[in-house]
Amino acid sequence: MFESALKTHTPHHPSEWIQIRTTELTLRDRAKNPVQHRSGDLPRRREMESENAAEETTSSQLSSLLPLSSASPSQQPYVSELLSFTLDRLHKEPELLRVDAERIRRQMQEVAVGNYRAFISAADALLAIREEVSAIDNHLESLINEIPKLTSGCTEFIDSAEQILEKRKMNQTLLANHSTLLDLLEIPQLMDTCVRNGNYDEALDLEAFVCKLSTMHPKLPVIQALAAEVRQTTQSLLSQLLQKLRSNIQLPECLRIIGYLRRIGVFSDYEMRLQFLRCREAWLTGLLEDLDQRNPYEYLKGMINCQRMHLFDVVNQYRAIFSDDTSGSEENYDGGLIFSWAMHQITSHLKTLKFMLPKITEGGSLSNILDQCMYCAMGLGWVGLDFRGLLPPLFEEAVLNLFSKNMSTAVENFQVVLDSHRWVPLPSVGFPANSFGDDSQEDVTPPSYLMEHPPLAVFVNGVSAAMNELRPCAPISLKHLLAQELIKGLQAVSDSLLRYNTTRMLRESESGLFLALCRAFIEVAYPHCATCFGRCYPGGGALIMDAKNLYDGIGRLLTVSPSRDLIKPANNAEEKSISQNGDSPVVENGVMPGVEQTEGTDADEKEKSPTLQTEERHSDVL
Repeated sequence: MFESALKTHTPHHPSEWIQIRTTELTLRDRAKNPVQHRSGDLPRRREMESENAAEETTSSQLSSLLPLSSASPSQQPYVSELLSFTLDRLHKEPELLRVDAERIRRQMQEVAVGNYRAFISAADALLAIREEVSAIDNHLESLINEIPKLTSGCTEFIDSAEQILEKRKMNQTLLANHSTLLDLLEIPQLMDTCVRNGNYDEALDLEAFVCKLSTMHPKLPVIQALAAEVRQTTQSLLSQLLQKLRSNIQLPECLRIIGYLRRIGVFSDYEMRLQFLRCREAWLTGLLEDLDQRNPYEYLKGMINCQRMHLFDVVNQYRAIFSDDTSGSEENYDGGLIFSWAMHQITSHLKTLKFMLPKITEGGSLSNILDQCMYCAMGLGWVGLDFRGLLPPLFEEAVLNLFSKNMSTAVENFQVVLDSHRWVPLPSVGFPANSFGDDSQEDVTPPSYLMEHPPLAVFVNGVSAAMNELRPCAPISLKHLLAQELIKGLQAVSDSLLRYNTTRMLRESESGLFLALCRAFIEVAYPHCATCFGRCYPGGGALIMDAKNLYDGIGRLLTVSPSRDLIKPANNAEEKSISQNGDSPVVENGVMPGVEQTEGTDADEKEKSPTLQTEERHSDVL
């Protein structure tokens, strides 16, 4: 190992020669017998020194070439020595240095080989010492780190010992007052039993006693824990009292419950009033939710009866319990909290009416609901909640919607029957000779003549059904609107007939039957509808008859049609029997032989303006 480290190396650079020479000089100084090591070199060195004086010029030049400032302190003596050498001496110096280096290396090898065990032992000892020192250092650090824990452990031990002593003293005191504490600790259980059994007075007495103890001993944990349990029981008592307010109770029970709530002292006076109204409203809402909404009529009846009876009771109860209602503060005074709450209930009642009334399809049911609402409003008027003035708009809208829906149904049924009708003449049933538009007529039965024209019979039946639904509940304010709805239905029938004549290609016999149906619409169905409307509204028939211009198109159609088209069906009516139209029977469509065009109509047709005649020709083309 040492031999490989000391292999011969020939220096090639001046600095390497300087280092070798410096090492040699250092070894000389440290040698015990320098004369022994360098005895052969002394005569040679004296000879060289004698030659130095002869070549000072060369030395000065060499000193300028060798930088002394860059040499290390250990190399400066040798560099100074080199500067004093002659040129020949300098040429010999490398060889001398090489010989010295070889000798030094051999000596070092001999020393390493001779003492390698000591070197190894010294290295092992040094390594072991380093490891031991590191271990000692680690142990010292651990010890330093554990010292604070030991200190804290001692402190905790002292603290725990003090706490144990305090607990021992407390246990001794507890043992001395065991019976008293046991009685106090049983108070929450006793109070809970009183609440469950309905003994609210005793429960409130216990609650007041515990509150007094808590005030007297605010720093005792037992008393504060006891007060906390009593407060939880008080919350249960409060929930039970509020739940009783949400049930069907009378005025004495209400007074008793409000008295208990005032003793508890959880609510202010305004909050007490508000809680009372909220609980009573929750009870009323529960009653309404129990009603069956699938039947609108029964639901509205039940709702009106509930509002009539229970809303009246709630208002009286509130006024009896809270005699001076100012709704909390004079700034917000607007007639009292009960007024705002009652208005909320009435508004909700009216919204429900507005939502449910369109679902009622019978006029009699609407009339009954209106009577009950009026009776309810009149009863609530005793406590200042008369809302009869708010009912007419709701029922007027419901009546108008019901009548419009019935008229639309009548027109749709007429259109369906007209589209599927087969024009076959049938035996004549008869034609009444009296005036159909007379409002003084007592009999409003549909004319039997309409049986010869099934589409018109279906329409008149629909109109009669709409009038029957209208009569029980016919608001005077809707007279003109309902008249417009009826006129709109008659106009739809007239337009349907004109459209049918334009879009269908009828044979001569079928055309005569169709024209007979159009004449029956003008002379029988239209006056009959006006008469029926006049039975619902006095003078209503005149409103309908004043709108005769809606069937001018049919009148022109009858005027421009050949007279034979109107007479031929009547001549053949007695010869044809009843025929079948699909699965349903088809009623005859003949015209009475005695039915003729009135002179007034002929005169009106002759006096038509050229513009009207142009329109007639245009309709004929269509």
